[in-house]
Amino acid sequence: MERKSKHMPSTTSRSLLIGSAALFSLLLAACGKDDAKKAAAPATPALTVSTAAPTTASLPLQLGANGNVAAWQEAVIGSESGGLRLLEVRVNVGDVVKKGEVLAVFSADTVNADVEQARAALQEAQANAAEAAANARRGQSLKSSGAMSEQQVNQYLTAERTAAARVAAAKATLTQQQLRLKYTQVVAPDSGVISARSATVGAVVGVGTELFRLIRQGRLEWRAELPALEVGRIKPGTRVRVKGASGSEVIGKVRMIAPTVDAQTRTTLVYVDLPPGLSANAPLKAGMFAGGEFELGASNALTVPQQAIAVRDGFSYVFRLNKDSRVSQLKIGTGRRLGDRIEVVSGLAPDAQIVVNGAGFLNDGDLVKNVPAPAAPAKVAKR
Repeated sequence: MERKSKHMPSTTSRSLLIGSAALFSLLLAACGKDDAKKAAAPATPALTVSTAAPTTASLPLQLGANGNVAAWQEAVIGSESGGLRLLEVRVNVGDVVKKGEVLAVFSADTVNADVEQARAALQEAQANAAEAAANARRGQSLKSSGAMSEQQVNQYLTAERTAAARVAAAKATLTQQQLRLKYTQVVAPDSGVISARSATVGAVVGVGTELFRLIRQGRLEWRAELPALEVGRIKPGTRVRVKGASGSEVIGKVRMIAPTVDAQTRTTLVYVDLPPGLSANAPLKAGMFAGGEFELGASNALTVPQQAIAVRDGFSYVFRLNKDSRVSQLKIGTGRRLGDRIEVVSGLAPDAQIVVNGAGFLNDGDLVKNVPAPAAPAKVAKR
């Protein structure tokens, strides 16, 4: 009897191989059926959304700028009398004053004495002038009779004219002293707000020493700095919205545009008149830094709702709904804002349907279910 070869498998081994092959075939068949079921099952939408088309709206054209708030005109009020003691100060910083109102008073004792002395000197000069005039008249009458020489008559006439000149000089001196008396009261040259005070009771000041600073008529202006290329868009009378650091806003108008451009910064100053604020609670104050926007009219623009824009990595995107119910992510450029709508300047066609609700949760290529946006509730009129 021949021996079996070592390399020939036994009956048991062949049975195991056949069983394994059958099991593998069954597994492949089962996986194929599962894949077929998955392929046959409909895809599930990632999100239920609502869509809308971009709309055209009229948006305001604005030009932003920054600048400083300053006084329209600031008057320096000084002393016009020298060597007098300051007796009383009646106003302080922030006080609203009217034209002609007394702000401070100097001691007038010395000046009153000088006025009386000047008045007495005038009376003396007038008496001497009257006597000289009488002598001149007598000389004129005696000249025709030959009782008085022509030289003597001329002397009387010269004395008359000299006395009249002394009267005029005495009157000028009296007027000067009366002005000194008037200057002992410092008055406001115009209505406005006191912006600075250096007057101190008891001080003896010289002529021209600054006592107060006054913002004339309480008028402020905003000096906006604009690039030279933008100045051509601005005209006198243009409406300007100026916003202070506190968030308060005031409406002003362009008064004038500086005729020169700064050689270093290449900017031009635009002077904007602000509404007068004669109170300490005015929203803008001199020296304050403020921003503003020049209103240059309006123009039509393509707009989308703010909630339709998804901001990712510093860029703005919208999702366009395609015919296969899938969305495409579109990068857009944004511009002006009006309420809850934002201008789209690039990247979007006017007839595109974009996702409004749920845009922030989508990715490019997602399958979505589009449903109509809920209508706004109607307002019931009160009877």
